[in-house]
Amino acid sequence: MMNKILFVIMTALLFISCSNDDDTPQEYIPAAFEKGILITNEGPFGNGSGNITFVSEDYSTVTQNIYRTVNGTQLGNIVQSMGFQDANAYIVVNNSNKIMVANRYSFEAVDSIKTGINNPRYFIGVDGNKGYITNWGDPNDTNDDFVAVLDLRDNTVSSTIPVSFGPERMVSYNSKIYVAHQGGFGQNNVISVISGNTLESTITVGDVPNSMVVSGNSLFVLCGGNPNYTGNETAGSLVEINLSNNEILNTYTFGTVEHPSNLTMDGNNLFYSLDGKVYSLNITSISLPGNNIIDGFFYTMEAKDGMLYATDADDFASRGSLIIYDLSTNQQVQDFQTGIVPGGIYFNE
Repeated sequence: MMNKILFVIMTALLFISCSNDDDTPQEYIPAAFEKGILITNEGPFGNGSGNITFVSEDYSTVTQNIYRTVNGTQLGNIVQSMGFQDANAYIVVNNSNKIMVANRYSFEAVDSIKTGINNPRYFIGVDGNKGYITNWGDPNDTNDDFVAVLDLRDNTVSSTIPVSFGPERMVSYNSKIYVAHQGGFGQNNVISVISGNTLESTITVGDVPNSMVVSGNSLFVLCGGNPNYTGNETAGSLVEINLSNNEILNTYTFGTVEHPSNLTMDGNNLFYSLDGKVYSLNITSISLPGNNIIDGFFYTMEAKDGMLYATDADDFASRGSLIIYDLSTNQQVQDFQTGIVPGGIYFNE
């Protein structure tokens, strides 16, 4: 019955989709978005609306602005990120200070969260009952940052956990949440460990931890280092943490003027970007900088099943692109147009 309802809804919407930037109709709207790639586009900063692009699994269909197409309303200013839990997508709209909840397969609006959050950044779900949202509060205030605990049964904030300033991305492992504190509009150097509704501990890592991946019993944290404009430039680093005891196993240090980002993983290989190049590292034998495999300045990257998915934000004012590389050859195989400032890549399966 649900499939029939979705088919009727999407059929009724055929040919009326519009892009975020103009009113050009889309040629085709798929009946659902359950198999493919979703790209969150931040949109113009300050006065625009972000949106979401869908690329079908077989690369045959690209649909812009799917949330507005389905619901007839814009998401709001700065679509920062998105996370999944069960059948729902939690879309974090940063400047509009809200989380929009949609069915991840049809993108019909389900709910919204507008209270209990303040400058939200990222969402992670741990089960059907609980999720977490990182919040900057005032990005210039180092004392008002928190992680909101979300009751997913009614999409309300049940409690908040005060944390160090600038909480950003999260990963989960063994019922615990690891939060990277990049530092808001400043810089920070810690990972918070959250268990349930409690801040259990913090781990000091390199300056400006910007991305993390879990491999086996290890958490790899890529730290960009303090940028030059701070007047206190520091080297980037890759930190390996033993998740059994949360102790640091290894720290690999870049050059002082090297500021890596976009850590991702596929199999035994780590991938990151640095100074217009993508490097690969085998986790069994890490030696920086690793192998230079692809040239390009990318805004974000995700590796999956032998492919590297990377976005180019171009001039941050016009449409960007999603570029796909085959990691067996390191050659580009696809290039798709996205919305403005494509900042997140998600796989809808």
